[in-house]
Amino acid sequence: MNLQNNLWNCHDNNENENKCCPKVVFAILPTDPTGPQGLTGETSPTGPQGGILNYADFYALMPDDNAATVAPGTDVSFPQDGANSGTSIARTGDSSFNISEIGTYQIYFNVPVTEAGQLQLTLNGTPLDYTVVGRATGTSDISGIFLIETTTINSILTVRNPAGNTTALTITPSAGGTNSVSAHLVITQIA
Repeated sequence: MNLQNNLWNCHDNNENENKCCPKVVFAILPTDPTGPQGLTGETSPTGPQGGILNYADFYALMPDDNAATVAPGTDVSFPQDGANSGTSIARTGDSSFNISEIGTYQIYFNVPVTEAGQLQLTLNGTPLDYTVVGRATGTSDISGIFLIETTTINSILTVRNPAGNTTALTITPSAGGTNSVSAHLVITQIA
C-alpha cells in the first residue's frame, strides 16, 4: 500500500470508474491553560423594586365588631389591626383606611353576610364601579380582589354597601359553630 492509498479512500462505483474521496483524520490535542480573568464591567443602574412593598391586614370579629347591619351607602367596619409592615397603610377610623403613598395596590376583602347583597371599594369617597361584587342567594361570604392605583398621597379606602341598594347587610355573627366569624381587608402595595 502506498501513501496515496493511505490518504485517499478509493472505490469502484457501478460503472467501474475509479472514484476517490479524501480520508478525514482527527487528532486530539492537549488543552491550553486558561487565560487570565478579564476586567469587571461597569455596574448597571438599579432596577425597580419588586414584590411586596407595604402591607396591612384589618379585620372584624362578629358579632361585636359589626353588631348593627351595614345600610346601603355605609362602610363595613374592620376595627381590629392584623399584621402590617409599618405606617404607610393605616386606619383613620373603624371603616376607613389611609394609603399614604402613591402606587399600585392589591386590595382583598372578605365579609360573611346573611342576605343577598353587594359590596364595593371606594377611594377618596368615590365608588370604584369595577370593584362591585355580590351574591344573589344563600349565606356565604362576599369577597373581592382588585388592583387599584392611587394618584394622590393620603388616599382613603373603604369597603361599602353601595348606595342605591335596598338591603342592609347583616354581617354573619357565627357560621358553622360557636366561634366568632372574621371579616378581613388586606391592602398590599405592589408598585
